[in-house]
Amino acid sequence: EAWLLLPYVKGGTLWSEVEALREKGAFMPEQRILLILRGICCGLQAIHSKGYAHRDLKPTNVLLDEDDRPVLMDLGSMNRARIEVTSSREAMAVQDWAAQRCTISYRAPELFTVPSQCVIDERTDIWSLGCVLYCMMFGEGPFDAVFQKGDSVALAVQNPITIPPTSRYSAALHRLLSSMMVVNPQERPSIEDVLQQLEGLQAAPPGQATTQI
Repeated sequence: EAWLLLPYVKGGTLWSEVEALREKGAFMPEQRILLILRGICCGLQAIHSKGYAHRDLKPTNVLLDEDDRPVLMDLGSMNRARIEVTSSREAMAVQDWAAQRCTISYRAPELFTVPSQCVIDERTDIWSLGCVLYCMMFGEGPFDAVFQKGDSVALAVQNPITIPPTSRYSAALHRLLSSMMVVNPQERPSIEDVLQQLEGLQAAPPGQATTQI
């Protein structure tokens, strides 16, 4: 018999925080978004550096402690980051796996229709990270409404992301969001690139980065 001791993270999930703000008609301040985003990025960097990808990053899979330090959870979908697809059978197997294990409204475009000759890598997480950032900025994921209406998320993710005209955030944050949500995974930044962009937006307070997963 084995026991696993886990820390108690009393802040709840990032999604519960987003919901609470939305119910009050409030918006998350940009500096708080950057603080949380940087912590998530550090956690992803730890995963990617070992050759793995999370594959199901979303606000309900991010816990926040009392200092807004994020902890990545639910690693049941994590697998090797690099997946080489060399046949239609392998492509269908990856596609079916993603349909079961990767939340549809946060799933990267390349996982909806997998080509018979391709390489899937950790940049699926960068797309999902962009969806999480969008959710912190605007109170819901970019494709949540599409899914709730019963429309095709697979088609919706093939179009460039639209920034709401009422956005109160900086142009630099908009650019960061857009860079992560490029349909072609080869054009998306790595997690190191995202962290480098964040350095220009915010100097991280000491002790606030996290590699907790």
